[in-house]
Amino acid sequence: MLGYWKPVFLFCTLSFAAVASAGEKPNVILIMADDVSWECFGCYGAEEYQTPHIDQLAARGMQFDHCYSSPICTPSRVKIMTGQYNFRNYTHFGYLNPQEKTFGHLMQSAGYRTAVAGKWQLNGLYHRAEGCEDSTRPSQAGFDESCLWQVTKPKTGPGGGERFWSPPLEQNGKLLTTDDNAGKYGPDLMSDFVCDFIQRRDEKPFFVYYPTVLVHNPFVPTPDTIGDAPTTQDANQAPRSKAAKKQNFIAMVRYLDKLVGKIVRAVEDAGKLENTLILFTADNGTNTSITSRWNGQAIKGGKGGTQDMGTHVPLVAYWKGHTPTGVVSNDLVDFTDFYATIAEAAGVTLGDDDPIDGRSFLPQLQGRKGNPRDWVLCHYQPYWGKFPGSQFARNETFKLYRDGDFYRVPQDLEELNRLTLGQAGEQGETARNRLQIVLDEAPPAPTLEAGKNIKQRPTYPDWKAIITEE
Repeated sequence: MLGYWKPVFLFCTLSFAAVASAGEKPNVILIMADDVSWECFGCYGAEEYQTPHIDQLAARGMQFDHCYSSPICTPSRVKIMTGQYNFRNYTHFGYLNPQEKTFGHLMQSAGYRTAVAGKWQLNGLYHRAEGCEDSTRPSQAGFDESCLWQVTKPKTGPGGGERFWSPPLEQNGKLLTTDDNAGKYGPDLMSDFVCDFIQRRDEKPFFVYYPTVLVHNPFVPTPDTIGDAPTTQDANQAPRSKAAKKQNFIAMVRYLDKLVGKIVRAVEDAGKLENTLILFTADNGTNTSITSRWNGQAIKGGKGGTQDMGTHVPLVAYWKGHTPTGVVSNDLVDFTDFYATIAEAAGVTLGDDDPIDGRSFLPQLQGRKGNPRDWVLCHYQPYWGKFPGSQFARNETFKLYRDGDFYRVPQDLEELNRLTLGQAGEQGETARNRLQIVLDEAPPAPTLEAGKNIKQRPTYPDWKAIITEE
C-alpha cells in the first residue's frame, strides 16, 4: 500500500463527553459531490485544490481510504439511496423506480423529518417513463421537503436549463423558473435551503440528503470568480480554452468545499454539532477531461470507467464526540453500506422490506472495530453513453473482473499490468481465490455492449445475499 494512501492510524478509545442524552437519535447529513473524486481533495493528497473545510472534517473526524461507488451518477445514486447492488434494481439512466424503498422512507419511519436538495435526475425524463412529469416524486421517495434540479424539467427544452447560474429548480413541488432565480447561483440556493432546514426549531431529529450539483460540467465561474460578468443562463457556457475550463473546475471544487463549511457552521450555530453525523462522499470519478496532480503524479479523471479513478471515491465522517479524531481507515466501504449505517445510527433494526446487501460501518465511526468488509462488488451496465458493461470484485489491493483480468491496483491505477495465475504472490493468489468466490455468488455479468436503446435489461431483485465469510 506504500505510495498509494497514507498510513492507517490505530483507533483510539474515546471519552464520550458530548454523547447525546440516552435515547436521543442523532441527526444525519449525507453530502454527495458530483463528478469529483479523491485526487481533488487535500486530505487525500491533492496538490492543486484548496479544500480546507473538508480537510478539517477529516482532521476532526475520520477519513476512509477505500470507499467505492459505481462509475456514473444514476447507478451510484440508486445504489446509495436503496442500499442495493445495481443488479437488483437499476434499469435506466436517470431513473429511480418510485416503488423502491429509500433511506428517506427509512428515516421517516424512524421519526425523522427528511429533506433532499441538489441534483435529482431520477424521474425517468430520459426515457419518458410513466409519471416522469410528476413533481411529487421526491416526496414519494421519502423526503418531506426538497429543493432540486431536474425533477420534471430537463436540462434542455421548455422550462429547462442548467444548474448553476439562474437555474430552474423545483422546491417542494413548485417550479422556480430561470426568471424566478435570475442572477442567482444554484448551489447557493440549494445550500441555503439545507441550512434553513437544519436550523429550524423542531423536536424531531432530521435527515438531510444533499447530492450537490458541484462540480459537474459545464465548468463555469463561481460567485467568487465571475466578477462583473452577466449571471444569466448564458453564464453556464464553459470557456473554449482547456486551461480556462481547468481553472473554473478548480474554483468549483473550492466552492464545493466552501458550501460544506457553510453547512457545518449551520449545524454548529443551531447547537446541534454534538448530535449530528456528517458524511461527505462523491458519486463517481472526476470528469475525464480533467487531469490533476496527486501525490506527485498526474491523475486523469475516470468517470464512466471501472478503473480506480472511476469508482474509488472519498468518504469523510464527523460526529463530534463520537468519531475518533484524525483516524484514517483502510476498511472497505461499499455504497450499499450507507443505508445500513444510517439505519443503525437511527436505531432502526432492518426488516424484511429493507436491503440485504449493505453492512453498517457505524461501529467504526464510534471508534470500535465493527465488522469490516473483505470485498466490494461492482455490477455495472449504465445503459447510457458508450460505457461498456462490467462486473468486478475487489479488496483494498487486488481487483478481479468477471473475465478473469486481475490487477494489483495501488501500483497499477490504470490497470495496464494484468496478473496471470501465479504472478500475484501468495497474498495476491489468496485474494484472487476469495474474490472469485464473490463473483461465483453474484448474478451473471451484464452484457458488455448496451446503449440507451437496448431492450433487454435484466434485474435480479430476489438474488440471495452474497455471503463469503468462512
